Amino acid sequence: MAQVTRGPGAFDDARQHGAPPPAEDPVTEGLLDELARSGLPAGVRAWVTAALWGDEALTALLNGERIPDAAPGAPPGGDRAGGPVRRAYLTGIRVQGFRGIGRPAELAFPPGPGLTVIVGRNGSGKSSFAEAAEAALTGRNPRWDAMPTGWRDGWRNLHYDERTEATVDLQIAGDANPTRVNRRWTGESVRSARGEVVHPDGTTSPLRTLAWGEHLVRYRPFLSYDELGRTVSGRAAELYDTLTALLGLTGLAEAERRLARTCDALAKRRDRPSREIRFLLEALQSSGDPRAARAHQLLTASHLDLEALRAIAADDGPSDPALHVVLRRLRRLAVPERVVISDVVNELRGAAMELAMAAGSKGDHAHGVVRLLEQALEHHQRHPTDTTCPTCSAPGALGADWARRANAQLRALRSQAASASAAYERADAARDQARFLLAPAPSWLPPESELGQVWTLWESGADLTDLGELAEHIETVGRKLRAAAVSARRDATERLEDPTGGWAVLAEQLSGWLDDAQDAITARDTLGPAEAALNWLSEQARELRSEQLGPVASQAEQVWFRLRQERRIDLQGMRLIGRGARRRVEVDVAVDGVTDQTSAPGLLSQGEFQALALSICLPRALVEGNPFGFLVLDDPVQAMDTETVEGLASVLSEVGRHRQLIVFTHDTRLSDALRRLGLPAAIRTINRDAMSNVWVTEGDG
Repeated sequence: MAQVTRGPGAFDDARQHGAPPPAEDPVTEGLLDELARSGLPAGVRAWVTAALWGDEALTALLNGERIPDAAPGAPPGGDRAGGPVRRAYLTGIRVQGFRGIGRPAELAFPPGPGLTVIVGRNGSGKSSFAEAAEAALTGRNPRWDAMPTGWRDGWRNLHYDERTEATVDLQIAGDANPTRVNRRWTGESVRSARGEVVHPDGTTSPLRTLAWGEHLVRYRPFLSYDELGRTVSGRAAELYDTLTALLGLTGLAEAERRLARTCDALAKRRDRPSREIRFLLEALQSSGDPRAARAHQLLTASHLDLEALRAIAADDGPSDPALHVVLRRLRRLAVPERVVISDVVNELRGAAMELAMAAGSKGDHAHGVVRLLEQALEHHQRHPTDTTCPTCSAPGALGADWARRANAQLRALRSQAASASAAYERADAARDQARFLLAPAPSWLPPESELGQVWTLWESGADLTDLGELAEHIETVGRKLRAAAVSARRDATERLEDPTGGWAVLAEQLSGWLDDAQDAITARDTLGPAEAALNWLSEQARELRSEQLGPVASQAEQVWFRLRQERRIDLQGMRLIGRGARRRVEVDVAVDGVTDQTSAPGLLSQGEFQALALSICLPRALVEGNPFGFLVLDDPVQAMDTETVEGLASVLSEVGRHRQLIVFTHDTRLSDALRRLGLPAAIRTINRDAMSNVWVTEGDG
């Protein structure tokens, strides 16, 4: 994969503001060692390394920065602090003013492996002890998250108004005296607690100094009935995350998920042009612009010419420059105004009326004679030596005497012809106005256009001589001319707002698609090594999960074998499957020899579900590296039948040989089974009166 390197220290600078490399994760260290020996191409190794280092490293790699290889056995960040695990045992729980416990009440335990069963009826304060111990160490309890606001407002004990406090005493291996963890609530909210640690030497410090934050999540030394139920019937990802954290594979799972997200994002970038091209081709095909046709041709060719397509997309001018000129002229085109047309029509019709009134009168006859004499005199003045009459060819007819007689006749006739002559003059003037109005169409106007056709009809009126016909023509065709001109101007204005005729929008769409296509090429080239890295990382993760889950699954099978008693139900294995939103734990259960049952099938009863959950959860207390030598179980017996309870008694006794187990239960069948089977266990009874006073007695009462 081609990379742009910004300099040797480019990623070093970026890391100063990002997540530190996982120097304290032995799984990551081992993967980096294996990666260095893998023989994978440098580009693939860079993706694996970036995924292990975090999101900012992946972003840096996507931006073209160089990700240096980590030296085998020495990832950036220094050496991981090692040393044996100092195991802690629970020696006491002291509670006051918390939930069902009013005045101070205390439970004490011998520090070391062993089974202690505390029996008490519902409401006796059992869960108050268990939840107070968890709250002291962690500051919260998963059960609280699901509680309504009313419960959170009333979590303090109603019979005790002094301070609310929970204290846990722990004996940590190597210390002469116990370590005390104290948490006191000072406000009205259940979240208002403040905690501190009193060390064996008497010094105090904040809780974080115990450095158990990650271990409390990973090994979680508290297990309630609600949690058991969620293990096999809750969200599939919850158990997956629990086991992944328990096995120390959280960092690997996160690296796999973040690299998978990156590959998914690259795949979407790669495929986006293919998803969008259908819509682009449809838009281009519906356009009449020649550039759209050319772009469509290039996009459907066997070879994609990006440069030619970019040149087409960059052409934002009008598709037809000549038409653009026409449109600009059309926008400014003037035609006769309505009032001018009306005036000419009125004048024509007025002149026609006067002519009609003068027709056939003596004045009309005199006007005709006057015109003939005027024309004859004009001819004689131009040709004074020619005395022959041009109409009858009579020789000597046009002489000086004739001219005197003609002028005298004109003087006599003009007054008689005055009114008729005025009518004829008015008609001529009106006709001249009309012909001036009927100007020919501009040479640039396309004759085939609607306006061009109307204008051709308009100018044809210049050949009309009848004043009435001419007036009708101007009035009728003039309305059409004005309407066509208004429509043409409006259309021209609209088209000039986008001189490209809609191509600008298509060009922008094409340009955006080309950007996506260029990005898709980059994403495709980048995706190859990224997917190769993901495949390698997923295979390593699968092998590590299988290898590290094996002992836990084996212990779970042994626990289930004891819990199932005589049932023909076998727990055949567990597997961590998938990643991201699809991550889950598959639990193989065979019922009556049928082996295609997976993930705790519906054939199991509620008690069998609970037994299955215990089989999965109990082994985490036995994992090497667990700093907590104790496990507190709250009501694990619910919904179990008597046979399963006897199996549970056997399992708890066996686990108690290696770890400190503290079991709170309201069900006396567990203590009865322990006695009946002769299994070692300390059995106590918890009691509570109406004023929330709680006390503990030996035995089960």
